[in-house]
Amino acid sequence: MKVERRHDIDWLRAIAIGLLLIYHIAIIFQPWAMFIGFIKSDKSLVVLWQPMTMLNVWRIPLLFFVSGMGLYFAMRKRNWKQLLLERTKRILLPFVFGIIAITPLHMFLFQDYYNIPLSYFPHQGHLWFLANIFVYVLLLMPVFYFLKKHENGKIKKVLSSIMSHPGGPLLVSLFFVIVVVLVKPQLFALYAQTWHGFLNGFLAFFFGFLFVYSGKDFWQTVLKWRWLYTGLAIILYAIRHLLFETEALGYLMAMESNCWIFGVFGFGYKYFNKPSKILSYLSQAAYPVYIIHMFVLYAGATLILPLKIPALIQFAAITAFTVVGCFLIYEFIIRRIRLLKPLFGLKVTFLRKSSTVANKNLPGFTLENGRDEFNDNLIK
Repeated sequence: MKVERRHDIDWLRAIAIGLLLIYHIAIIFQPWAMFIGFIKSDKSLVVLWQPMTMLNVWRIPLLFFVSGMGLYFAMRKRNWKQLLLERTKRILLPFVFGIIAITPLHMFLFQDYYNIPLSYFPHQGHLWFLANIFVYVLLLMPVFYFLKKHENGKIKKVLSSIMSHPGGPLLVSLFFVIVVVLVKPQLFALYAQTWHGFLNGFLAFFFGFLFVYSGKDFWQTVLKWRWLYTGLAIILYAIRHLLFETEALGYLMAMESNCWIFGVFGFGYKYFNKPSKILSYLSQAAYPVYIIHMFVLYAGATLILPLKIPALIQFAAITAFTVVGCFLIYEFIIRRIRLLKPLFGLKVTFLRKSSTVANKNLPGFTLENGRDEFNDNLIK
């Protein structure tokens, strides 16, 4: 599997994680926050929810698309046994560790904030995403290795031909529409631990792999027609906002979701497909930040919400606290303690001793900062 380095996919993953943080912080300022286990501000910012409803239909599916793309890269040098072992270490281990040691932490903060007797409550929480990814890998691995084995066969040629037309990506949306019609979700964007969320993610993961597998045709199409897809998404969002407030008919939301994503892929391919030291760092940090962000967010909420300051300033302060706190924990704890790295999906690489000046004073191990470390991370 010979593929080019795709920096735009790396950027989109990092951006998607950033949007996830902002979305979760915005929930704190909604009247219904406590009903889904979030600490709630006494000062509502309902105006924040309008842009969030636009993001909500595509932010999680985008991560699943990118995850499927990442699996394509991870399969380059691995047979199915190696891939399964690697995914177990990089996804299943952090998932189990997170349930035991991470998600109970933000529930302790929730209980303490509302004077609820403290109790240990291990649960999936926001880590449900990892469980879904691991299941998708198990289910789709035989199909993907079959496609890899026949990478020069008719399937790829047909797929490439379909994706060379602007209607090709839109044709994919029909599968997402079928899921909505069959499952009939009460809320389209209720992805966590629902059948709609599972099946929607399954399709996004599957087609994410296929988009990269098909070669450059898909990327050339979304690049050329990015304004078309974005325009369709804006029209569908306007219809949803004006006629249905936030929850339109399921098939319309499925189409809107994918149109946003295809537009994002097109703009990302045009503007973000370039290397960057910042990108390299964010790529390493994305997985650990995703795992710990809810605990840091709740800690920020408990400290900032009691302050007598305007709600918008509270929102900005909690956002700053969460971002800075996550990266401080990543940089000075997770990244520097070797025993913690595997628990947060990072890989420890042992280096052979070298007589070169560059390696003379280095210890016998280091965190791999290279290409495979990023390509093999979870959300890839």
